[in-house]
Amino acid sequence: MENISVFVTGGTGYIGTPLIRMLLDRGHKVRALVRPSSDKKLPAGCEAVVGNALDSDSYTSCIPPSHTFVQLVGVAHPSPSKSAEFQAIDRACALGAIAAAKNAGIQHFVYLSVAHPAPMMKSYIAIRAECESVLHSSGMNVTIVRPWYVLGPGHRWPYALLPMYWICDLIPSTRDGARRLGLVTLPQITRTLVSAIENPCVGARIIEVPQIRAAAANA
Repeated sequence: MENISVFVTGGTGYIGTPLIRMLLDRGHKVRALVRPSSDKKLPAGCEAVVGNALDSDSYTSCIPPSHTFVQLVGVAHPSPSKSAEFQAIDRACALGAIAAAKNAGIQHFVYLSVAHPAPMMKSYIAIRAECESVLHSSGMNVTIVRPWYVLGPGHRWPYALLPMYWICDLIPSTRDGARRLGLVTLPQITRTLVSAIENPCVGARIIEVPQIRAAAANA
């Protein structure tokens, strides 16, 4: 397996930390954007790039010679009440990252988006959809990963919804929605992202919940 140089934003977060660990364990070179004083939160072996995710000028020059850019920055625990935060953080960081990656000559951009359409989270989904559209027109090779909710430490309340998912999966009229908005685990999303990084696409690729589960099962 060829070693890949990866640049990650959101590397100290819920998904970023296990992703970086797995990439390092598999021999890849990883650099991650961090705020000042947050470099100690990165897994050992990851190179810290100090900058501001809201100001792409603070890190654009540090992206080369990375081959792949992984955009994970986003508001923690999204909810309908956080519309303003989605605009100020998710949208601003993603659009800045896309422009920076393109200017830096990134060959493959991996974007953690969200399953859509879905009820309630309209502003969150609208922002992710806008960023996906910008990526499609960027000219870069792009992988968009669309989980709905990622189960793991501190993110377990949706387990109570599992019986509802099982019922909806049995009913033809609700089956597609139940599968598209199904729950995935932290190991599943981590393995999916690693697989996407190690197997870059040409053009654009979208990975939905059923593919996240299948990719993890086949890893």
